[in-house]
Amino acid sequence: MNADQRIVVGVDGSEFSTTALRLAGRMAASLDAPLEVVTCLGTSDFFLASHLPDERTATTTELEERAKGLVDQALERAFGGALPERLTRSVKFGQPAKVLVNESRDAQLLVVGRRGRGGFLAQVMGSVSGACAAHAQCPVLIVGPGAGEPRTAE
Repeated sequence: MNADQRIVVGVDGSEFSTTALRLAGRMAASLDAPLEVVTCLGTSDFFLASHLPDERTATTTELEERAKGLVDQALERAFGGALPERLTRSVKFGQPAKVLVNESRDAQLLVVGRRGRGGFLAQVMGSVSGACAAHAQCPVLIVGPGAGEPRTAE
């Protein structure tokens, strides 16, 4: 693997994506690779989360700022104040699975949470992580809850 080739991690603000972010940060440090945190604004974000308290519709810029805020919160939960070196953040517009598969084309690893914010809680794997596993152009690491946490002996 090329150390200059980035590791991409998809973040949607869920607990699963925070765990994926934490693990991707460790992988990037171990491989001396850049880490790109990608969050996506899909069509449903424009329709379901686009109204502001004053009853007006959010602009694309306001939605992008909200998405950046979710990423900032996830970074704080995952790393506290010690962000990984060579970390970049981006907000992409489009369906999350398609965006992440596209981002995988020039990545050495794609890291996603097992499930995201939507969908049914009983699902073992969400639609985005499933699509990434099936269609990504690089290896995919699908992260479940507690992944990378030290295990205690019983």
